[in-house]
Amino acid sequence: MPHSSRCRADTRPTLPGSSTVAARHGRVLAMSTPARVRYAGLAGSLLLAVAAYRGGAHSPWSPTITPGTIITGQNGVVTPLAWLFGTALLIGAWWVGRRDLPSARWAYVTAALWMLPLLPFLPLGSYDAHSYACQGWQQAAGLDPYTGGVDLLGCPWADSVAPTWRSAPAPYGPVFLLLAAAAAKLGGSLGGTIAVLRGVAVLGVGLIAASLPALTRRTGVPLERAVWLALACPLVPIHLISGAHNDAVMLGFLLAGLALAAARRPLLAGALFGLAIGVKATAVVVVPFALLLVYRPAGAPAGPRLGLRKAAELIVGVVATIAAVSAVSGRGFGWIAGLTGSGISVQWTSPPTAVGMTIGLFGVNAVPVTRVLGIVLLVVVLVRLWWRALSGGDVWLSTGYAMAATVVLAPVFHPWYATWALALLAVTLRRESRWVLVPAAVVSALCLPDGYNLALALKTQGAVAMTVLLGYLGFVRFKIMKASYAAKSADPQPARPDHPGDRLSRRDP
Repeated sequence: MPHSSRCRADTRPTLPGSSTVAARHGRVLAMSTPARVRYAGLAGSLLLAVAAYRGGAHSPWSPTITPGTIITGQNGVVTPLAWLFGTALLIGAWWVGRRDLPSARWAYVTAALWMLPLLPFLPLGSYDAHSYACQGWQQAAGLDPYTGGVDLLGCPWADSVAPTWRSAPAPYGPVFLLLAAAAAKLGGSLGGTIAVLRGVAVLGVGLIAASLPALTRRTGVPLERAVWLALACPLVPIHLISGAHNDAVMLGFLLAGLALAAARRPLLAGALFGLAIGVKATAVVVVPFALLLVYRPAGAPAGPRLGLRKAAELIVGVVATIAAVSAVSGRGFGWIAGLTGSGISVQWTSPPTAVGMTIGLFGVNAVPVTRVLGIVLLVVVLVRLWWRALSGGDVWLSTGYAMAATVVLAPVFHPWYATWALALLAVTLRRESRWVLVPAAVVSALCLPDGYNLALALKTQGAVAMTVLLGYLGFVRFKIMKASYAAKSADPQPARPDHPGDRLSRRDP
């Protein structure tokens, strides 16, 4: 007869519903890694949608969420936790997902799912969409947004613009000004205008997505990895989609232009580059490298005459498009003077600015000087990259590095600026590089729901840390270059037959 304890073990009572819970738990455990990644990221996006609904950029402007208000409990519990866990889930899913991408189609669908929940709610991460709306209203009203900010020219929604930008003229090109004016006319109200601007941003992201297959076929980068890096990175749903930043439109035109340049359709490519420059002048960095693509296509060396004709067509396309949109906007080339307006932001997230801020701790206002030095260094880097590509180097990789250098050495850095380099490196880096992934993940978490940049809470510490990091990287680079030079110097060159040493070593019979 079996032992009574064994009988009791075989007839253990179960809690009501425990079998259902166990079955569901088993289904979750049985899900593949890609499925868990997809739905973890979607959960993060849904939580960020809650944070946007409760604490996104609203009207009128007010600094509702800062580290101080979170610590003192002024924002309650739901909004800070929704932002924190939503951001962590989205970044974590993106990071883990890069290791197991079933297909490009899966990556496209997942990226779209992560964007979808943020479409109906307030902008996350900044009040820039409110500035766009006012600049569009000014342009539609016949005012010149390049002559002053909302405090001078006025706007029905002026109180929704962040104080930092109320006196600043529009720092964008005429293409975006025309788009913003159309949004203001179609939208009517602030909410309607922002909805149209978000629609424009979605179209920009769509153009990026449509350009990736053609570009990856040229560069040999796996399409699924390019999609994951360029579209699924948390910066895209948070800042390009929810924040409705015009960087999405610029990048869409830029990548489409590169695809056409690689296909040797220089006039159309030049027109798209002109449109990209007409949104943000940063896009001009890519044009010299695009000239090499049309002059010397991969696998089909062209004669100098044909190559020069193609390059000339691209330049004509760029110049003609910029001139046309400048004329249509009614503002001429006055927008070029407004490009310096964004420099009023002083943050250590820009390496040249961080060095100036660190020097400033000793009583010297060095930020203007270090910013100029950063621009000079950028020009040197760009020229060197272009010359290397001209001399037979990888044009595509040089293009990606050029945009990355522009982001790093620019006087101002905001988290969404990282998408400039991210989109280009996604189609040019043939191997995964953590020096791209780690910064993108970090800056994705820099902005609280209504735009407070966490870098502001650590101005002195951040500036010093950035300066020390730059010094360390410079020291490491110097050691690598020194070791390389020493290795080349120590490597004996084989003597040629007619080398004097050979002649001296021979003995006559």
